[in-house]
Amino acid sequence: MNRINTLFAKKNTNILSVYFTAGYPKLNSTVEIIKQLDAQGVDIIEIGIPFSDPLADGPVIQHSSQVALKNGMSQHLLFEQLKDIRAITNIPLILMGYINPILQFGFEKLCIKAKEVGIDGFIIPDLPMAEYLQEFKPIADKYKLENILLITPETPEERIKLIDSHSKSFIYMVSSAATTGVQSSFSGSKEAYFERINKMQLKNPLLIGFGISNKETFDSACNHASGAIIGSAFIQSLDENTSEKAAVEALIKKIRS
Repeated sequence: MNRINTLFAKKNTNILSVYFTAGYPKLNSTVEIIKQLDAQGVDIIEIGIPFSDPLADGPVIQHSSQVALKNGMSQHLLFEQLKDIRAITNIPLILMGYINPILQFGFEKLCIKAKEVGIDGFIIPDLPMAEYLQEFKPIADKYKLENILLITPETPEERIKLIDSHSKSFIYMVSSAATTGVQSSFSGSKEAYFERINKMQLKNPLLIGFGISNKETFDSACNHASGAIIGSAFIQSLDENTSEKAAVEALIKKIRS
């Protein structure tokens, strides 16, 4: 069983998934960040492949991508850094990236390398659903890698059901149609959106992302889904602290207490 499915079979609430950009803040930060997130009890780690034009991301993650690329991060180097990662952690690891650099690398090649180092799945936010089903899903299935699909407040109900039918791990429920970023609380309209999706009784669990930055937003997300995904708030914590360990500890304190 995939590590993602194993996690959700054991735990279906208060799941914390944390995103960071590979190669940020330093080129060799990747393994240390994973080590520290694991030590603090994070449930899932999303490793961002830096890209020059990350359309779904806000200024914080965009900046981290730019710095990571300047630092010299590449997909080849990332897999080299991750070659022994399963000696450090056994929690689910997901690669998050945009379709252009993935196509440049080669999707099947990416799957082969991902399987070799112990990656469990992908999030590719700008991959069209029809293209995924026709060209990419057969390859991902061949290597037993999950592709996590996204829904937003604007996603039609019929499409949500289609996404649910083609998902086997969890669905990434984007809290807003805007880009990623930090917010202190969720509006009434977002709460209504969460409740509307819950009433659909989808077969896959949901994790809410975009805007999770503190205990209030994390707890609110967990009230409407199996957990939450945090990105920008962790990148900010990396900026504000002198070490990866301190950055992770500060984030966990902010979210959990």
